[in-house]
Amino acid sequence: MRLDKYLCESTDLTRSQARLVLGSGEVTVNGEVIKRGTHVVRDGDDVRWEDDKLNLIGLRYIMLNKPAGYECSLRNSQHLPVMDLLDVDKRDRLHTVGRLDVDTTGLILITDDGQWTHRIISPRHRCDKVYLATLAEPLPDNAEDLFTAGIQLEGEDKPTLPAVLERVDELTARLTIQEGKYHQVRRMFASLGNHVLALHRERIGSLALDADLQPGESRYLTPAEVSDLAQVGEN
Repeated sequence: MRLDKYLCESTDLTRSQARLVLGSGEVTVNGEVIKRGTHVVRDGDDVRWEDDKLNLIGLRYIMLNKPAGYECSLRNSQHLPVMDLLDVDKRDRLHTVGRLDVDTTGLILITDDGQWTHRIISPRHRCDKVYLATLAEPLPDNAEDLFTAGIQLEGEDKPTLPAVLERVDELTARLTIQEGKYHQVRRMFASLGNHVLALHRERIGSLALDADLQPGESRYLTPAEVSDLAQVGEN
């Protein structure tokens, strides 16, 4: 990799800033000052900027406990983006794995690995997403059967995939779905004439939200967690 690109990939420097840093003699490769951006960095080279060792960032996999009031979309909004909750380099490369709406809390995954994201969010791979919903009204007696059969949402051509509904108490239910349609969980309960007062995502696939993470906190996934989610739908 060219040295100027290596600097950009391992820091927040732009290409023009990297050229200035190189021209100032602030960068060394294996102890030698290098000013040429075209210099090729090879595996094992010791690249330093003002004596701080640089490393390529690589692919990242992050679990975030999303609080209410944050927007997963990158479009301009009156709400703050969830990316503002992360203290990491190169945030512009990251994206959320699916979305939670502004008022929904809980587990959201963030990465810069597009293939991994597709594996999780594609309905073809049938990855479970588990939500805890607080409802305005008690559910009808046949709610479980209705969700298992699939709910015909307004504006959709086909009913939802079968979902699993578990009553926690009279006004709380745990719902497992395998899709990610726009406001799907809220719309499914609305089809029964009910209203979701609060919604919290607890789990994606085999990965449960870390109980040690407070709202707004995040951590990197372990290699085993990344691998487990990558194998969704293979069994």
